[in-house]
Amino acid sequence: MGVIAPAAELVAIDGAEFTMGSDRHYPEEAPAHRAHVESFRMSRTQVTNREFAAFARATGYRTVAERPLDPESYPGAPPENLQPGSMVFTGTPGPVDLRHLSQWWAWVPGANWRRPFGPGSTIADRADHPVVHVAHEDAAAYAEWAGGRLPTEAEWELAARGGRHAASFTWGDDPEPAGAHLANFWHGEFPWRARPGYGWTTPVGSFPPNDFGLYDMAGNVWEWTSDWYAPHEEAAGCCVPEVSSVEPGSPFDVPRRVVKGGSFLCADSYCQRYRPAARRGQAVDTGMSHVGFRLAL
Repeated sequence: MGVIAPAAELVAIDGAEFTMGSDRHYPEEAPAHRAHVESFRMSRTQVTNREFAAFARATGYRTVAERPLDPESYPGAPPENLQPGSMVFTGTPGPVDLRHLSQWWAWVPGANWRRPFGPGSTIADRADHPVVHVAHEDAAAYAEWAGGRLPTEAEWELAARGGRHAASFTWGDDPEPAGAHLANFWHGEFPWRARPGYGWTTPVGSFPPNDFGLYDMAGNVWEWTSDWYAPHEEAAGCCVPEVSSVEPGSPFDVPRRVVKGGSFLCADSYCQRYRPAARRGQAVDTGMSHVGFRLAL
């Protein structure tokens, strides 16, 4: 077993009852409902490449993106996609129709946490960036090794709010003021032209913490939780079965877990999901260049 690194110092979060979700934003966040969370601790930052590398060295662990794919699990998938790899954000050359996200996402064989852009790329200069291209089982394996676990969705949201239970953002009710630098979400024209300093992950702790002293609870990378994904009206007050988390109409029978927090790709013109109430379902077997995690205990 490993030891939670100093960079991932744990912050004590007092148990509380709070209003979870939102009736004022995206449909999957509704209905807002009361949730109770017992006291717990959460890591101050997202798990970094440096920390994940220590885990991989100590255990020889290979992530899902580094393992061969089983063709039977992906019927109809092109042969070129049945190689170890991951989903990589690829900016467009100019403005595009934002209804079609396939224009800025590509399956890249050879992409993984060590090679975030694909073969030939490296994390040598990204040791303190959040680790990405990790599937849910990769995050859970690290958490167990480090003596922690992944937070529940309710724990994550309570922690992200930092005591501001009714606020839309981690810092308050109002969007980021012009000229302020409160979180790593997309600044510029999405998905083709980001302002300097934005458009990819940043070292953990580069932006101000919330009122609990937790960094990057808004933006940088989405974070895995332990909960299966379902609409709030189905999930509130109950346990969601794994089978219910499969995306309706998907050709692949892959369950989804809840991810929280938004990422560097959240643009106000497209996806204002760098808020505590924001949530989405992420296929458990799919790593992406904007999904990482942090620990709870």
